[in-house]
Amino acid sequence: MLALNLVAFSLESLEGEVLLEILRGGAMVAEEAGAAVGGGHSIDDPEPKYGMAVTGVAHPERIVTNAGGAPGHALHLTKPIGGGLVTTAAKRGLASDELITRAVDVMTTLNAEASEAAVEASATAMTDVTGFGLLGHLHELCLGSGCAAEIEADAVPAIEGALELAAGESCRAGGSRRNAEHAAEFTEFADAVPNDRRFLLADAMTSGGLLVALPEGATGPGTRIGRLVEGERGTISVS
Repeated sequence: MLALNLVAFSLESLEGEVLLEILRGGAMVAEEAGAAVGGGHSIDDPEPKYGMAVTGVAHPERIVTNAGGAPGHALHLTKPIGGGLVTTAAKRGLASDELITRAVDVMTTLNAEASEAAVEASATAMTDVTGFGLLGHLHELCLGSGCAAEIEADAVPAIEGALELAAGESCRAGGSRRNAEHAAEFTEFADAVPNDRRFLLADAMTSGGLLVALPEGATGPGTRIGRLVEGERGTISVS
């Protein structure tokens, strides 16, 4: 794999040492993932942004798309959600150092082992859970697989402390709010599902885990949170 750094940064307002630490951290994670960093591109920007563009190759017989699931297949989630709530709280000075550390630990954990375990468990469909939230990415998986889904709200793991942030309005980012509005178009919640749980399922994640569909009875990575079912394509029911 080849990774290229993409950097938006202001050396005028932020110290160069900060940028050095960002690049050093990216290089460490790239090495862990087996990727070589081959340079990159930077622009001057008052709001810091950092990411990588990565290219690589995969064996065609080991590629799992989001379109192979079928009714009866179990749904597993490999990382807790709620990272968007935590990072928003951190920006607004509302998150403890311990909570921020927990969220960073989740975001910096690679999906390599989980994806390998999913493939070995005969995963039929798979996607990551990132900017569209759990419900948004599950919706895409259901559309691709031509089925519906049932989710158990209490079974969905959350970063410790994130659910409490979802109870109020102060830590709800704009992207997550838009996710929740969009999810309302294809999601039906049982009356017993509280509002904080509903919002958590739409929270926009950064470097989230994998959502994996497995044949019922297969032992796969992560936590079982529901299943694919017969029904209107792309719809989700949450109980």
